[in-house]
Amino acid sequence: MNILEVFNRFQTQEQAIEYLEKVRWQGSPVCPYCGKEKVCRHVSGDRKNQRWQCQDCGRAFAVTVGTIFHGTHIPLRNWFLVIALMLNAKKSASACQIARDIGMRRPTVWSMMHRIRVAMNNDIEQSQLLHGIVEADETYIGGKPRKWNNKKKGNKPNKRGRGTSKTPIIGAVERYGRVVAQKAPKGKLNAKVLSSFIKKNVDRVASLIITDEYPVYHKVCKGIRHAIVNHTQYYVDGLTHTNTIEGFWALVKRAWYGQHHFYSNKYMNLYISEACYKYNSRNEKDNFTNTVALMVGV
Repeated sequence: MNILEVFNRFQTQEQAIEYLEKVRWQGSPVCPYCGKEKVCRHVSGDRKNQRWQCQDCGRAFAVTVGTIFHGTHIPLRNWFLVIALMLNAKKSASACQIARDIGMRRPTVWSMMHRIRVAMNNDIEQSQLLHGIVEADETYIGGKPRKWNNKKKGNKPNKRGRGTSKTPIIGAVERYGRVVAQKAPKGKLNAKVLSSFIKKNVDRVASLIITDEYPVYHKVCKGIRHAIVNHTQYYVDGLTHTNTIEGFWALVKRAWYGQHHFYSNKYMNLYISEACYKYNSRNEKDNFTNTVALMVGV
């Protein structure tokens, strides 16, 4: 769903709430406090908030209780606009840009986007293990100091690749399937970190892992079917290549270079999770409804 469809479909708050109720409950409202289905419309008859009353525990509630929309004073249509803009931006969108597009304050939009990213991150953490042909690799996110700064200080040019001081990101992707990626804990990349990541996210029995020639992968992939592509000699050898994960890294870096420009260590994983979620849902027909369902815990 694009932003024009969101504008046309949700003209009022009541329409947005009805849509959210349909997505969350599919016509059978449930009390979020006691889980019982014996509920009715609240006696106040407030159509703007459309609250419900549980006849078992006696508590009143709205469809937003227990979701990322709980307690918000922002119209649901604005939430839906932010979700649509995030999903449709293949290389991500900044809070400043979305704030300009929908006429809101940047800090408010930034907070909304992070709530959405937290839900995306939870979905990735609860997903099944990767299997089949799995490509594993790492990349590095960070700025490139200007050359004249290095010359002024008399330093050597900054190293690239594994010799850099940038923050390492580790990832694995199924061939034609899902991807999982995260910031390396404490910014360190070693065999222990990579091994823990592989064990957590990859089915060691039902997978063939393809990596580059980095020697650490010999130890990490011990006991797993393992193929290596030596990038000093070639990039593709039949089915043996890491082009899929490299393509995902390109999206991550384009988001950093073109939109966000900086990731703090505290929130870096959320930005990576957003990229993973959009990559994993790239073939879904109704991505917007599925994402809203995720936001309400369905």
